[in-house]
Amino acid sequence: TQVLRKSLQKGVVLSAGSFLVYEAHKLISGFVEVHASFKVEDVIEQADYLYGSGETEKLYRLLVQHKNSDDAELLWRLARSSRDLAQLGSTSAEEKKQLTYDSLEYAKKALEKNEANFAAHKWYGICLSDVGDYEGIKTKIGNAIIIKEHFQRAVELNPKDATTIHLIGVWCYSFAEMPWYQRKIAATLFATPPASTFQEALRYFHMAEEADPNFYSKNLLFLGKTYLKLNNKKMALLWLSKAKEYPAQTEEDKQV
Repeated sequence: TQVLRKSLQKGVVLSAGSFLVYEAHKLISGFVEVHASFKVEDVIEQADYLYGSGETEKLYRLLVQHKNSDDAELLWRLARSSRDLAQLGSTSAEEKKQLTYDSLEYAKKALEKNEANFAAHKWYGICLSDVGDYEGIKTKIGNAIIIKEHFQRAVELNPKDATTIHLIGVWCYSFAEMPWYQRKIAATLFATPPASTFQEALRYFHMAEEADPNFYSKNLLFLGKTYLKLNNKKMALLWLSKAKEYPAQTEEDKQV
C-alpha cells in the first residue's frame, strides 16, 4: 500500500496487474511485432512498476534505451530516473554531474514533444535547478524565474499535483531567506529581482497538504520550518512532530 501511495503521489499510474500482463505477453510468439504505440504504453507500465518498487537502477536501464523516443511520457520519466540515479550514494561525482545534465536534456526534449504535459514542465524546472548547482549561484538565480514559470505551468495543467505545489513553496521559501549577497546578485540580473515571503511559502505548503494530505515528509518539514521563521513555535512543533513520525520509506524520508 505504501509503495502504491508513493507512486500515485508523484503523478504516475501504477498497475501491478498490467505489469504481470506485460511479462506474460513477452512469452507470446510475435510479441515484438505489436503496434509501436502499444509498446510505448507497455514500457511506461513497466517503468511505473519499477519506480513504485524503488528499483532505481533497473528503471534507468529500461528507460535509457528509449532516449531517442518522441514520446514525452517516456522522456520525462527518463529525466526523473536519471536524476534519481544521480542522487544515489553509490553514484560517483563524475557520473552524478553527467546524469544531472542528461536529465535536463531529456526533460527539455519532453517539453519540445508535448508542451501540454504537466510532468515535463515539473521535471524541467527541477532539472534546471539541479544544473545550477554546477554552474554557480549567478546562473542558479538567473534561472529562478524560468523555474518558477514551469512549476506554475505544471500546476495550471494539473492543479491536483501536490509535489509541484510543494516545489513552488520551496521556491518562495528560498527567496524569502536569501542572504544579502545573493540579493545583490539578483539585483544585477533583474530589473525587478525575484522575491517572496515566508507567508507566501506557507500558503503553498498548506495548499500542497490540502491537495494530498501527508503525501510527502519534506512538505511536513517545510511547514514546521516556515512556522519557525514566523515565530509560531506551537504550529512549528505540530508539523515537525508529524515529519518526525512520518514512516520513512526513502533515503530522503530518513534525512527529514
